[in-house]
Amino acid sequence: MSTAERVEVVLLGKVEPEGLELRRGPVPVPAAGQVVIAMEATGVSFAEQQMRRGRYYDQPPFPFVPGYDLVGTVLTAGEGVDPELLGRRVAALTKTGGWASHVVADAADVVPVPEGVGAAQAETAVVNGITAWQMLHRKARVRPGQTVLVHGANGGVGSILVQLALAAGARVIGTASTRHHEALRALGVTPIDYRSGDVPTRVRALAPGGVDAVFDHVGGDGVVGSWRLLAPGGTLVSYGSAATRDDEGSGALPVLLLLGRVWMWNALPNGRSACFFNVWAGRAYAKDRFRARLRADLTQVFTALQRGEITAKVAAEIPLARVAEAMRLAESGTVAGKVVLVP
Repeated sequence: MSTAERVEVVLLGKVEPEGLELRRGPVPVPAAGQVVIAMEATGVSFAEQQMRRGRYYDQPPFPFVPGYDLVGTVLTAGEGVDPELLGRRVAALTKTGGWASHVVADAADVVPVPEGVGAAQAETAVVNGITAWQMLHRKARVRPGQTVLVHGANGGVGSILVQLALAAGARVIGTASTRHHEALRALGVTPIDYRSGDVPTRVRALAPGGVDAVFDHVGGDGVVGSWRLLAPGGTLVSYGSAATRDDEGSGALPVLLLLGRVWMWNALPNGRSACFFNVWAGRAYAKDRFRARLRADLTQVFTALQRGEITAKVAAEIPLARVAEAMRLAESGTVAGKVVLVP
């Protein structure tokens, strides 16, 4: 790929994966305070899968370049940027724009990737890692000896969440399909087959007094079952509505329904609490605080990766030009780990 041109993937509207379009153009020039990152790895996450259906609750109007996060090397820097950043491998949380060979970002938004952590490895832990870390340590504040329930324990966020929870000294129960149970047991997780019908009964048998935290990406009516499993003082962290993925209509409605339930539950005088986690919360009105937290927390995640406390699960590395294939694979539900796009 020539460094003289930029290749990007454009989402024109609600399309099948084959409808994603490749466009070429000049490499961007950074303005003051910005850097241009030569992308080395960017991920296919649930967000992009929802965006192509027009159902991600705050996606921009079509057409746009998807790509929630990326890892790459700083190629050029604008005025006022620390020259030490040039040539450094960095990660950035972008929400959109990551599916391109060259990406412009504010220098204040990039986080250095430590030596010895590869680009694809680091990519698996950007949005998934920051989400897992902040839910575990900033929302549920999980402590050693507590018991937590992680739904989708083999998923992108779930697989990092269970490892971080174990590293924090918690006992972990995880729901997953049976083919993932052996790998989860090897980590130290007690697995439950989410297709077995009565998950709450299985959890109650393992934790008769309830669990200290539940991490629920499924949403829908199942979130009520998650709430009922909490021990006194426990926390439900809801962070998605995967159950409504294929529904028609508003992408915002399932989130609004979840927020309504959270508000109602928090009004109950029983010592339990619930929250809906959004990784972007606080950015609009407290940008400096948001950036400082992101940098601190993502650095912790990369350190855990370096130490081997969490393992990077790369399902496949697929060139940007074969993005339809990458999207189909990510949506198939057959892969363990993250599908990564590379230049």
